[in-house]
Amino acid sequence: MSPCPADHSTDLLIVGAGPTGLFAAYYAGFRGLSVTVLDSLPEPGGQINAMYPEKQIFDIAGFPAVRGRELVDRLLEQAAPYDPCHLLGHRAETMERIPGAGGGPDTFTVTTHQGARVRARAVLITGGIGTFTPRPLPAAAAYEGAGLAYFVRRPDDYAGRDVVIVGGGDSAFDWALTLHPLAASVTLVHRRDTFRAHPATVAAVRAAGVELLTNAELSKVIGDGGDIEAVEITRRDGQTYRLPCRGIIAALGFTANLGPLLGWGIDIAHRRHIPVDSAMRTSLPGVYAAGDINDYPGKVRLIAVGFGEAATAVNNAAHHIDPEQPVFPGHSTDVSTATPAVA
Repeated sequence: MSPCPADHSTDLLIVGAGPTGLFAAYYAGFRGLSVTVLDSLPEPGGQINAMYPEKQIFDIAGFPAVRGRELVDRLLEQAAPYDPCHLLGHRAETMERIPGAGGGPDTFTVTTHQGARVRARAVLITGGIGTFTPRPLPAAAAYEGAGLAYFVRRPDDYAGRDVVIVGGGDSAFDWALTLHPLAASVTLVHRRDTFRAHPATVAAVRAAGVELLTNAELSKVIGDGGDIEAVEITRRDGQTYRLPCRGIIAALGFTANLGPLLGWGIDIAHRRHIPVDSAMRTSLPGVYAAGDINDYPGKVRLIAVGFGEAATAVNNAAHHIDPEQPVFPGHSTDVSTATPAVA
């Protein structure tokens, strides 16, 4: 990956370095555009790298299964011949629209919270759900970073350990399945007796022999010297259990916030999603949106859908930047793989 100068110009600014944004970086290079990818996280990959880098993803075309981290690596490799620059660890704060000279298209200047400035001829927002914050586990808050985790970045860190997972959704059950072969024990604690996770995953966790404690909450952490040694679990009927524990995973979901994007002058529905038309255009000419952040009738929020939206957005952005360029550039099979394509 190439880093970006703090102050520079580009054809297309992509705000969000998740899978949709990374594929858009490839496609923009294919269209002959210079590209900057900006993200508030210090690494590319968005939610995948932050939340489930080692989990298998099963609905990516051409991959029967692919680990999240591998998918991100492949997307970066795909875009690399076009040398997009990456401005990571920078949160996009403000966007200024500059009227085009002689009636030409407007341009945009986006400034980050660290003071970097990017001037772009078009902007593509692929920010997923925006910034996301894990829901806390109050009883274990003092052990954050010292045994309490909200995401599992390296499953091998839990090898041979007694692990308690708190939650009843897909993430909780996915991590239970992932860690069960590695950990000394895995116990899943949920405050209800029904689960939000997919029934097939719940059945797989039960079949694996993971202990499920329902109608229960983690009420206390026992530790010495900053390390977790055990936890107390309190059931709704008042019964209390003490379990050995060397690691807690709080899979309680997260809150999302579009933050500064709300002040960019773009129509945003319910402070959550950006309406777009069939060309992925937002209400502001020259600004596009793709992936989980956008919305339209019949929208399906899958990575696979985001890839198609990214190609649609980039092709229309290329035409917006230079009206003499067609929206459809032809097929990639018509271009030599030895050198990057030129629009």
